[in-house]
Amino acid sequence: MVLEVLRDAGAPATFFLAGEQVARRPALAAEIVAAGHRVELHCFRHRNQLRLTSRGLLEDTERARAAIEEATGQAVSDYRPPYGIFSAAGLRAIRRRGWRPVLWSLWGRDWTRKATAESIARRATTGARDGDILLLHDADYYSAGGSWRRTAAALPLILEKLDGQGLRAVSLRR
Repeated sequence: MVLEVLRDAGAPATFFLAGEQVARRPALAAEIVAAGHRVELHCFRHRNQLRLTSRGLLEDTERARAAIEEATGQAVSDYRPPYGIFSAAGLRAIRRRGWRPVLWSLWGRDWTRKATAESIARRATTGARDGDILLLHDADYYSAGGSWRRTAAALPLILEKLDGQGLRAVSLRR
């Protein structure tokens, strides 16, 4: 549904993928790339980096990298940690690997049970400026059940509000 909304709006996006989900649905990851979007590295298992050793983090991310690149044929270059949390050792390890660490500047808080399409759109666009990175979730594996539906419903509102502010959606640049 998210891919359909983005396609209909002609809006590119960057998807930070969890390797365990790519391993379950490699064709969906390939579909994301075929639709013209970028895929990047999130994790293999969605775990807080503060609970991982540097070695554990690198094993997790390497496993995810392999799954993503095998499914999509697209190399990853950016990394966004689960929960947006970097440990000092994890950040050093990611940078040594050559991946660019990425966080977000605005988020829709679409993963909560109380989120609505309107609240997601309002949070994701209030104060938006050129260069902001909006965080949204397209699945509910690590979120409240059905949250992806609210995100998909919020996307047209988000894109309309951004357009009204003279902004447009773009993928992260490599």
